[in-house]
Amino acid sequence: MRALVLLLTLLTALASPAGAADDIAAAQAIIRSQVEALGRDDAAAAYSYAAPAIHEIFPQADIFLGMVQRSYAPVYRHKSFEFGEARVADGTIAQHVHIIDAEGVPWEALYTLELEPDGSVKITGCVLIKTGQAV
Repeated sequence: MRALVLLLTLLTALASPAGAADDIAAAQAIIRSQVEALGRDDAAAAYSYAAPAIHEIFPQADIFLGMVQRSYAPVYRHKSFEFGEARVADGTIAQHVHIIDAEGVPWEALYTLELEPDGSVKITGCVLIKTGQAV
């Protein structure tokens, strides 16, 4: 329940300025590319979309992939993955995603991404909340 409150608070707190559409499109492309790389078990490609702070925690691509397999199974293997609401504020992007995992269980994910000094967008985190039973 705390995670749900945190998720809703973050989405509400971030404003969506008029020029944010490009940042949101870039964020969605990065998330989609990482998810596709995970689907191919391409650790190096999936890792390349993670922010520097994630690289500090997981210093190698295979360690990162193992963490995703263990802790983010709905992201790693799923039946559906659909983008929801997104917000942008101060170089941070919050992207809501509706996921149905491999067993048919619905999840909500909140990805956070940041704009890097070189202009790229990188994933800084993902919070998952199970929202129901298998359908």
